[in-house]
Amino acid sequence: MLLPLASEPFTAPTDRDMLPSERRTFVRTHRTCVFGYPRLNDGPALSVVYYIPTDDDELLVSTMTGRGKAHAVARNPKVSLCVLDERWPFTYLQVYADATVDRDPQLVVDVMMAVGGRMSGQPLGDEARPVVEAMAAEEHRVVVRCRPYATFAQPPRHLHRNDQADPLTHWVSGAVAWDAPDPT
Repeated sequence: MLLPLASEPFTAPTDRDMLPSERRTFVRTHRTCVFGYPRLNDGPALSVVYYIPTDDDELLVSTMTGRGKAHAVARNPKVSLCVLDERWPFTYLQVYADATVDRDPQLVVDVMMAVGGRMSGQPLGDEARPVVEAMAAEEHRVVVRCRPYATFAQPPRHLHRNDQADPLTHWVSGAVAWDAPDPT
């Protein structure tokens, strides 16, 4: 089942690393990411996309059959999604995933409808479905299913004014398994 757009995206803590459960919540409550995949002869390809989370923790991305994302996933299923927070202070969370291409026409249209809702901030009405179905067929749309297996977070550290008394500090983070439990 596709998850609806969250009414309020998760705000990452600024004084510590995100817990594993917070990382999953961050991903489930945001809507845009930089989708990265390996290219044959050059550095990684990156594109900003809307993604749709599901209730079983897949992240779904709509693309055209002829685009690089679909071709790359057929060659190598390892992808990265850098989930973006649209609010200041700007935060991001890298998600490492195994991807597959799904050509199910019903899923393609469902994902495109959900993307339209995320783009506009409100769900598309049923009257839009025939238009989206025609667009999906004309553009030869598919869905890239991304199954996360790990995350990497960099907590936000920001300079809010030039005369801050406390020194601005940074710390390191690390990759955490997607299904890792929170420390006790």
